[in-house]
Amino acid sequence: MRAVAHAGGLFGVDAFPVQVEVLLGKGLPSFELVGMPEREVKESRVRVKAALESCSIALPSRPVVVNLAPGDLRKTGASFDLAIALAIVAAAGGLLAEKLTDYLILGELGLGGELRAIRGVLPQLRAAKREGITRAIIPRANAAEAALSLGLEIYVADHLDEVIAALRGEGTLRSAVGLDLGEQESGRVWELDLSEIRGQEAAKRALEIAAAGGHNVLFVGSPGAGKTMLARRLPSILPPLSVEEAIEVATIHSAAGLPIPSRLEGMQRPFRAPHSSASASALIGGGDPIRPGEVTLAHGGVLFLDELPEFRRDALESMRQTMEDGFVSIARVNQRVTMPASPLVVAAMNPCPCGFAGDRKRECSGCPTKAERYKARVSGPLLDRFDMQLGVSRIEPRELRSIEPAERSDVVRERVIRARALLAEDVPSTLEELEARAERSALILLDRAVDRLGLSARAYAKILRVGRSAAALRGSAIISEREIAEALLHRLFDRIREG
Repeated sequence: MRAVAHAGGLFGVDAFPVQVEVLLGKGLPSFELVGMPEREVKESRVRVKAALESCSIALPSRPVVVNLAPGDLRKTGASFDLAIALAIVAAAGGLLAEKLTDYLILGELGLGGELRAIRGVLPQLRAAKREGITRAIIPRANAAEAALSLGLEIYVADHLDEVIAALRGEGTLRSAVGLDLGEQESGRVWELDLSEIRGQEAAKRALEIAAAGGHNVLFVGSPGAGKTMLARRLPSILPPLSVEEAIEVATIHSAAGLPIPSRLEGMQRPFRAPHSSASASALIGGGDPIRPGEVTLAHGGVLFLDELPEFRRDALESMRQTMEDGFVSIARVNQRVTMPASPLVVAAMNPCPCGFAGDRKRECSGCPTKAERYKARVSGPLLDRFDMQLGVSRIEPRELRSIEPAERSDVVRERVIRARALLAEDVPSTLEELEARAERSALILLDRAVDRLGLSARAYAKILRVGRSAAALRGSAIISEREIAEALLHRLFDRIREG
């Protein structure tokens, strides 16, 4: 007898449908699993057999063939366990095979029949909805993700026994809707506030412009200047996630196995700060199977690269195209995976190996050649991807007492929200349209800067965009000479090169 259940697999942060087909043949007992299963999928034979025996259900004394279709895509993970077990029971006549065709079935089985959480439930639920499947059975441990999948009838269970009984009509499964998931996280206020930073007005202004226009920022300064403090407070001035953004961020986190809240209001813009020892695959994604990297996990939020020159050169260079395109495309021999990757990239670096070149109090311990060699670890094309590059100087501790507290993050966030709304009203699609939004005097100043600093065409366009964001913060759609001058001040390495 043959039975079919619906499950799913993952490609990066996207899901694809998988049909679990079970056929009971004639002959001596055996258990064959085909359809390009990886090792963890092949091990499901042991988990499924033990789980069924714990429910007083023995495997049929006949050949059992399990096919995971389509057969030309590799299957990974333990999420097929529940579907395989139910399909075997249905093929053996333990329940009606037609009952399985209405559901997406996901879950890992313990040896005692317990249902364990899996990663990627949310993208699989969304993919099932696109395929026309409207009901699903998942582990109770994944109920929070089910609450975010609108328009589906989702049931949860803790044990294989519960699912079999429900499909036989001997019991009912709990709906994920209205399930008590404990204390829920709502609209959490970001714990760090911009008002905690004294001084550094130029750097805080740069963060505000970056938040308004989605610009990448590079801070250069001595240790203790506040570069990390500034970067960690950027999420506090970003607008809340829209519904579409929250679902996208939640889907990415689900595919990566990261915890997510059960309400969209609880989703926060991510902040990721990978260590400088991170590989290229850790940054942009990769592995086998392909998983999202830090740049995708930070999508919609902030990716902070501290000690930028200390990152591996190949890892940094892999970021160049991603920072320009806003997505990651990873190609393998038999598949190509595209993942969203559009965070605000904030990086920090010292001006030299010892960190004190140009410091007002401490003398640099190295020669100028060492400082240049240190800066050269970050390529020119990568530096050009940072819309704003600015120096951050240390503030003397005694000066902190006389500096007035800065604006709170919520005040700055309101300006950012208004600026984003203004920028969204009329988005220029060409460079000519962008130039048309600048005053003549502003373009003259920019032309002079291009001649003197030798700016690239990319830098030219980025300066105009930064100027447009600065203009939006003052409530104007026209870029003035003042905004162009401010944008030029934030091109540190262009000015150093000219000097």
